[in-house]
Parts: sequence; structure tokens; C-alpha cells
Amino acid sequence: MQRLSDKQKYSGELRSLLLFRPLNNDEIAKFAERSEIISYTENEKIVLEGDVDPSFFIVIRGTVNVTVQQKGSDVFISAIGPGDVFGEAAMFMKLKRTADVIAAEDTVLLRIQRPEMMEFIRDYPRAGNKILMLIIYSLLRKLRAANQELAFERRADIHQDDVDALVAQLAGN
Repeated sequence: MQRLSDKQKYSGELRSLLLFRPLNNDEIAKFAERSEIISYTENEKIVLEGDVDPSFFIVIRGTVNVTVQQKGSDVFISAIGPGDVFGEAAMFMKLKRTADVIAAEDTVLLRIQRPEMMEFIRDYPRAGNKILMLIIYSLLRKLRAANQELAFERRADIHQDDVDALVAQLAGN
């Protein structure tokens, strides 16, 4: 992990990200002032499952992989690329992280802590509301994807009627 001090270098890239499109240049600059730009090398851990950390991340460059531990091995959940966000729940609640996030390649992220985010929202309520709406949109997109995956898995499961019929057939009924 390396903190990058030249935020101006990334201003054009920030402006192009979905989260910042509704903001003007001054609002983006004020948000960036409260944030850190951090680079990670390939395979470097960014977020550790189980940690409590009030950080929210926006991918500027590169890709990160989201994994969870299951029966002693990493299970791939998703890949997150430029413009995507992760750690949104940290803006709203003090919860343990539910997954590991690891740089899949050299990656540059913008990280903001909850107190700085709340300060930005107080100082720039219109811009803050726009960002919050996009964070909620991101969470809803992820929830929808999880629901679709769950529905697909349930369709693949054996239905109770099938089990009852098999038991009845084995019992000779």
C-alpha cells in the first residue's frame, strides 16, 4: 500500500467515475481533499474479512477481487473495476467486513473514512445527497445480483414435493 500525494494527477479520472459525474469540479476537489488516494500492488490485501474499518473505497484504476473464507479456502465472489465502489456499508454501520478484498492487479483506489464523509455531507449537502444516492444505487445493484443468484440456486435445489414423492415411493405408497 502506498499513499499517493498528487491528487491533481487523478482529477480527470475522478471526474469520469459514476460517483462523481453529478458533482461539479469544486465538489470533487473538496471530496478528494477529505480522501486518500492509495495504490496497491497485485495480490495485496486491501480489506480483511472480520475487520471493523470505517473506510469506503472507489476504484480509480485496476481491479480488485472480493473473496470469502469458506471451509478454509477462498471463495471468489466478484471482481470490482474502475468506477465501482466497495465498503459502502461502512458509511452507515460499524460492522465487521464480510469479505476480503484483494488487488487483482496494480490498483489505485480513493478511500474516505466515515467521519470525513459525514463532514463532506454536512458541508456540501447537495453533493453529499448525490453521492449517497449513488451509494444506495450500488448497494441495491449488489442486493439484486445476490437475490438473482439465490433464486437460481433455489431453482436448482430439490423441491420438497420431489423429496416427499421419493420417500413415498421408497415406502411403497
